[in-house]
Amino acid sequence: MSTKLNWEGIYPAVLTPFIKEGNIDFEMFAVNTEAQIKAGVHGIILAGTLGEASVLETEEKFELLQYAKKITADRIPVILNLSENTTKNAVNFAQKAKELGADGLMLLPPMRYKADSREVVEYFKAVATATDLPILIYNNPVDYGIHVTLEMFDELIEYPTIQAVKESTRDLANVTRMINRFGKRIKILGGVDTICLETLMLGADGLVAGLVDAFPNETMAMYNYAKAGEYNKAVAIYRWFMPLLELDIHPKLIQYIKLAATAEGISNPYVRAPRLELQGEEAQKVNKIIEEGRANRPTLD
Repeated sequence: MSTKLNWEGIYPAVLTPFIKEGNIDFEMFAVNTEAQIKAGVHGIILAGTLGEASVLETEEKFELLQYAKKITADRIPVILNLSENTTKNAVNFAQKAKELGADGLMLLPPMRYKADSREVVEYFKAVATATDLPILIYNNPVDYGIHVTLEMFDELIEYPTIQAVKESTRDLANVTRMINRFGKRIKILGGVDTICLETLMLGADGLVAGLVDAFPNETMAMYNYAKAGEYNKAVAIYRWFMPLLELDIHPKLIQYIKLAATAEGISNPYVRAPRLELQGEEAQKVNKIIEEGRANRPTLD
């Protein structure tokens, strides 16, 4: 393993565990990270949606980065999510991330303000010229209301630091459109768990995954089978996985996936307000899905 980023393989959007009182549980973060590395993931992404970026202070994100760099010890790349409201703060954040040892950035469009195409491109360009860190553009119009179009990428490919896209449009055809337009200039990482195998089979270079946080071994096995062309084996894991993967496409994906990872002994269920832990019928329903998945998990080679 290496910290060199080639944007291929499995990149967990890792959870941020908390203790019950609300502080970051660095010890549990280390447990989960070691489980990911042991399974063979190719890098981790900190402080994304699943990492509860919206409730983390900026300094906490940098603390996570420093801690992750320490415990990974250059075994895998550590990528920090950048989700800022202003261009100035985004540039400052990118430069600080570089200073603290980040190996790359996942870059969202401006938060809160629904920028138009020109504004989004200029925002991305400002970050891309402020640092030499490799950048993964997060294209998620469903959740963030901004679609990074092919025409926008036509402008962005002029910047060598912009190297990859987290493809979360939910439109499988967009994988082919990107490849037809840009070849291998922009690496493609599938970003939606419930279409992850299809995305790989259409030529994506890897995945930014969610349920890998709870099931790293199964995720890696499915990926490795797909890359080896052993599609029957990949599909068998995928069909087992689907009820669990569907936990990723819900507004409470953080609570759901934390429950799954807790069941596997590699997280705890605590979230930071305004999110609340599940209770009652909802908790029972999600726990049943998790329990059935764990009871029927496939035997891996």
